[in-house]
This record gives sequence, C-alpha cells and structure tokens, in this order.
Amino acid sequence: MENSRESNCTLKSDMSTEVLPYCCSACEGGEEPCHGKVLRTRTKARSMSTPPAPSSAKYRRKQSLHGPSPVTTFGPKACMLKNPKAVMHIQDPASQRLTWNKPPKSVLVIKKIRDASLLQPFKELCFFLAQQKNMIVYMERKALEDPAIANDDSFVSVNKNFCTFREDYDDISNLVDFIICLGGDGTLLYASSLFQESVPPVMAFHLGSLGFLTPFNFDTYQSQVTQVIEGNAAIILRSRLKVKVVKECREKKRGAVDVKSLIITNGDTEPNQKMMQYQVLNEVVVDRGPSSYLSNVDLFLDGHLITTVQGDGVIVSTPTGSTAYAVAAGASMIHPNVPAIMITPICPHSLSFRPIVVPAGVELKIMLSRDARNTAWVSLDGRKRQEIAHGDSITITTSCFPVPSICFRDPVNDWFESLSQCLHWNVRKKQSHLSSEEEF
Repeated sequence: MENSRESNCTLKSDMSTEVLPYCCSACEGGEEPCHGKVLRTRTKARSMSTPPAPSSAKYRRKQSLHGPSPVTTFGPKACMLKNPKAVMHIQDPASQRLTWNKPPKSVLVIKKIRDASLLQPFKELCFFLAQQKNMIVYMERKALEDPAIANDDSFVSVNKNFCTFREDYDDISNLVDFIICLGGDGTLLYASSLFQESVPPVMAFHLGSLGFLTPFNFDTYQSQVTQVIEGNAAIILRSRLKVKVVKECREKKRGAVDVKSLIITNGDTEPNQKMMQYQVLNEVVVDRGPSSYLSNVDLFLDGHLITTVQGDGVIVSTPTGSTAYAVAAGASMIHPNVPAIMITPICPHSLSFRPIVVPAGVELKIMLSRDARNTAWVSLDGRKRQEIAHGDSITITTSCFPVPSICFRDPVNDWFESLSQCLHWNVRKKQSHLSSEEEF
C-alpha cells in the first residue's frame, strides 16, 4: 500500500483489492468468504429425506472421510516448505517447515486486552519490528487508545509504521504477512477469528494464564522473531471447523420481518432463512442456556440420525479444542495433526454416552429435537453466542483453512511440553523400589 507508512493510517473496509477464495474439491464450492455475515451460496444442500440408492446400484461417496486437504499457503507471502521425501503426497507432520515466497514486510501484533502487564512487552515488540526490522505493524485501534500508549511520546514517534484496524469493519486478510500474539490461548483464538479464509502464520508468546497454545517465552523474543522472518521455523497446521448456522426468519410484531437480516432465496437454504458462516479453531458448544430443562438436540452424521443428546449439551471440537472444554467434560486429548472431529456430551443423562471421535471428512448437523421443551444456545470458540430454535440447524465440517501455528521446537515436543507444563499430565509421586528383604 502506498499510504501504509503514513501516521496512524486506518484501513478502509471498501478496499478495491479483491482476493478470490480458495476452494478445494471436498468443499464442493462451499468455502465462501463470509466474515460472520449472511451469505448467498449456489450449491444445493443434500436432502435429509433423500431415500438411499438401491442396493444394486454402485455407491460412491461424494466426500472423503479424510477431510479436505488444507491449503498450504498462509496469507500473501507464506507457504509450507515442500518435502521431497513425502510418501503419496502425505507429508510427515514433524517435517512441516515455514518458508516465504517473498520476505515478509508486514506483521499484525495482537495483545490481550485490559492487561496492564502487557503494555511494556507490547511497546518493546512494536519498537523492535518498526525500527530494527523496518516492518509495517498492524494493530487494533483500541490498542492505541490505551492511555499508557497514547501518552507515550517515544511510542508516537514511530507511528508512521503503524496501521490500525477495527474488528468486523476492516479486512486485513491480504495485508498481513504473519501474526504475533501477546497473551494466552484466548488471544490466539481471537486472531483466528479475524481471518475467515487463509490465515497467516501465527507466533504466540506465553503472556497469559494457561498458555497451552503459546509455546514462546518473551525473554528472547528478538532472536525468535528474527528466525521466523528468515523462514527458519517449524509449523503445525491446526485444523478449524467450518460452521454454518441456518436460522428461520421469524416474524416480528404485526407480521413484520427484520429487514436487517438478508433473506436467502437460493442455495443451501430455503426462502425465509438466513445463514451465517464461521471458522472455529477450538469448539462448537450447544447447551441448554438459561433453561432448567435438559437440552434435547438431534445429531446427524452425513445425513443420518446417529443419536439424540439429552443432557446439558454437546461439544464438537477440533483436535486443538480437545484439550479445552472437551477434556474438562471427560474427552480424550488428540494431537492437532490427527485428522478428526471429537463429539463430547456435556453431563449426559445416560451412563453409556461416551465421547467419540469421527473422521475429519464427515458432515455433522445439529438440530433441536421435535420433543424439546426449550430452545438451545450455541457458542463458537466462546463467542458469537446465539439462540437455536425449532427449524434452525448447525452444520459442521472440517475447514480447508487451518491455522499455521509456529512451533518453538516441533509439533510433537511442543504438544507434550504443553501437556506436562499446563495440564500436569500424568503427574504422580513415583513408587519406591522394593528392597531385597521385601522381595517375595
């Protein structure tokens, strides 16, 4: 951008640059740019009432159980280094390395909001990137509105290299080469929500409370950031869920319809329906909300009803999200490189309802049961909470756009280090050995 180095430049939401979305064959053209807004699609949904094909006919799956192949380009300049030793185009997760098509020139810095302890690290990092690395630094407008930063004369002196943006207003998806997060796991989740398609590489510093997804310590940030800029880093592709929430446009008083909601007249939905699409990194949670009744929702897999959830709710999570809410509800922990989706009930009123893992290529659909006494509520990575009533549906598939998370060492060692340090996995006082007199 020609004016990217002007003082406190602000992005415009009506940019003329338009980036065509990537679509893989598994998405069937359904991976539209959405940004959490009502969409129009051209593909037709598979009917839930379509009768099965005759047994004599040759049946062929339309969708692979392995899930869609993730994109390997991240943002405008980053991509995954190809491994010539890969077998059958399946690359060893431990050999996934970051490389740059062109040297990175811009970086998005996101810090945890309302945390005074992060102001000094935030300023140090911005100074380092702008002055020593001569990079264009993007940050949220509300970050610069903090009095401790706005009144700092030394910080204002380098404002020419800063650009601000506003969530849900400005599109920075094609302007940022990589992302640096200062905070905890929630900061990384927030960074993921800003990019509804290809996500630039994310480098997360542990400056929050838990830090399961943030492997870097800030003490040596200069050398670590320099290595990333030079392309010397391992990455792990954290799969995301593509979530479509289809809701009935219910009439208001005197038969009026909410004009702020667009009415879908073609595509995946019927007339008088609206659809919202999201990219979710951790989990989709459907619960009973404020009601005292059991949650009663039907769960479909590839168009077939597999069970009805009766309890406090259900969690549909990625492997990354398996160590979040799901593990607290009794689920197993899955390494992020495993292509899977986890389904975990929340306090089910059944002794036999255990968490299950399904292939990444399936399509899940959640609807309120016909006999449900109350509505349900859905939240996506702890945000965008909304009510689900009769006739509404939630469709969940694996997204083509993962989050390329930069590793401190490698995907395996980083994960087990987080299990040990953050969750104290298998911590127990060791059993003492038997003496010779105690042996039998």
